[in-house]
Amino acid sequence: MKIKICAFLLAVILISCNSKSITPQMAEEVIPETEEKPVRYDLTLIATGDNLFHITLINRSQEGGQYNFTPVYSEIKSLIKNADLSFINQETVMAGESFGYSGYPQFNTPQSLAKTLADTGFDIFNVANNHAMDMGRDGLVASLDLLDKMEDITVIGARKTGESARIIEKNGISLGFLSYTYGLNGYSLPANEPNLVSLIRREKMAQEIQALRSLCDFLVVSMHWGEEYMLIEPDSYQKNLAVFLAEQNVDLIIGHHPHVLQRVETLKRSGGGETLCFYSLGNFVSNQREKERILGGIMLVTFTKEGDKLSITKSGLIPVICHFEAGYVNTKAYPIYLYTDELLKKHHVRLFDSDMNFDFFHSVLRRLGTKIIMYNPFVETEVPEQIQ
Repeated sequence: MKIKICAFLLAVILISCNSKSITPQMAEEVIPETEEKPVRYDLTLIATGDNLFHITLINRSQEGGQYNFTPVYSEIKSLIKNADLSFINQETVMAGESFGYSGYPQFNTPQSLAKTLADTGFDIFNVANNHAMDMGRDGLVASLDLLDKMEDITVIGARKTGESARIIEKNGISLGFLSYTYGLNGYSLPANEPNLVSLIRREKMAQEIQALRSLCDFLVVSMHWGEEYMLIEPDSYQKNLAVFLAEQNVDLIIGHHPHVLQRVETLKRSGGGETLCFYSLGNFVSNQREKERILGGIMLVTFTKEGDKLSITKSGLIPVICHFEAGYVNTKAYPIYLYTDELLKKHHVRLFDSDMNFDFFHSVLRRLGTKIIMYNPFVETEVPEQIQ
């Protein structure tokens, strides 16, 4: 009996001593690798329509022999300044006093306007428009020389030398810009400077777009086009060109020249993808006297880059009223959310057109086919009621 007990104890001891070799090992937990989320980059671009300086606006801005245009943009500055990039169609050349200041039909605006626009927050000046040669070749060059001396300003649509394309990199996103105009009000480009102003020529445009397309994340084209004063609906010339640009894989078209608002359209590309087209942003600042030309818009577009995915994630229009009173005094651009009934009653156009009212403005905005932004998107966090 003792022998059996001893044998049993010996067996227990042996098992205990060798437990590491005979106890099954627990399988190590396999933790799957989590896929790292790509970094997201956003860039917000805003664009205005025609900055058209009539002689009345110039004369009423003179103070002690100097021209002060700062009040014109004081109510709009918080929008322009807070965007990542801000575009303006500078419709008039700023050739200098020696050329003589003038309004319609051949414009020349004091050079102090350039600094005012830069201080307001504009980064991109488009100068390809039908008034680019109003002061001739020398007047345009003088205006370009002025802008070239300013820091952090990109000029598109005209150049003294070099290529027409411009690339701006910000917030981890690269935007390519090109700009074209339908004509120059009867003026011709110098024979030895055929690229001084970029004209709408499809073959040339296709070449320039193709050369730029692979060098940037998004491609933006500014178009000075269409028939003047055609409210809401673009003409067939604009629509055909928009289809052409979409087929060239342009991401965004910024349209101007009609001096009134026109609708927004998203064009499908045959190869996939979409092109967002703002056919006309209307007037930004002017002293034109028709109610349709008092209402303009500021385009707002947000470009998003997330890894290899590129998209426009936000877009819309902030309505703008160009205010001026009897005698063309107090010209000022107001976002519509800051414009009041009291101001509207003082507007010069109300002296002879009582139909210029908020109901009229809203009737136009409802037909544009885009989100209408009735607040400052860079300040307000809650979205007030919008026009649908």
